[in-house]
Amino acid sequence: MVDRDSDHAARVMLRCARLIAAALLCGGLSGCGTPASSPAAELSDIQRTFARATVVLPSFGAGAPLRTTMDSPAMAARLQRIPGGSRMPVVVYLHGCTGLANFAFLERLAEAGFVVVAPDSFARRFRPLQCDPQTRTGGRNLFVYDFRLEEIAFVMDELYVRRWVDWGRMFLVGASEGGVATALYRGDEFKARVIAQWTCGGSPHVAGIAAPRNEPILAVRSAQDPWYAAPGATGDCGVAMGDRPGSRSLVLELAAGHDVLAEPSVVLTIVEFLRLHASR
Repeated sequence: MVDRDSDHAARVMLRCARLIAAALLCGGLSGCGTPASSPAAELSDIQRTFARATVVLPSFGAGAPLRTTMDSPAMAARLQRIPGGSRMPVVVYLHGCTGLANFAFLERLAEAGFVVVAPDSFARRFRPLQCDPQTRTGGRNLFVYDFRLEEIAFVMDELYVRRWVDWGRMFLVGASEGGVATALYRGDEFKARVIAQWTCGGSPHVAGIAAPRNEPILAVRSAQDPWYAAPGATGDCGVAMGDRPGSRSLVLELAAGHDVLAEPSVVLTIVEFLRLHASR
């Protein structure tokens, strides 16, 4: 794992430099303010994915989880409920190839005590579909995978300056296209990962797992997944995991088809996995 205290200062300096450069390109210097608070027209595409991120916060003792947007007044008010000096475990969630939809799943993670941050890849001005939902096939715009990896790196960079984030309890969860990015992201900031609705196979540009070898991974997909019914598209992430400690790859008989996050038993398994590693 990285030395988080020393790395924090370096990341803040890098973030400020990037924002200064972006401001100069826009015709004016506005300093190191949070991109989410800047006018949308001034944001770069990658900044827009964070500014329009969906955030789901735990109740912190009263009421239901709060689904809101990054740096909204509602988010600020809910964060005031965190006991002074406390830091929260965070799940970074990566949506699938058609956009964010699994809000019930995100709210269940918040009920379990996690702050969920889901960057919006489709907030970009240029963001074509990588998949075809009608034919249930992917690979139409392969550079989109680079978009998704960039989004992970950027959201982590932004979260480094949030004092409520517990850097010892960061988790990455991705579904379908987001599961591909979860598998391929090379950074070591996360304590564990969940890969949903992906086989870790296929073409060389998407096959395998690039996470650190000591990072636990839970992978889960449906045996009846119609996206992986074609010859050569079967399999699971177990082969790519090797002897990775604390990891499992589950191929389950589910009626849910592709969307395993709609299956209560799968959600419970994911919550238990995250809670286990959050407590260590």
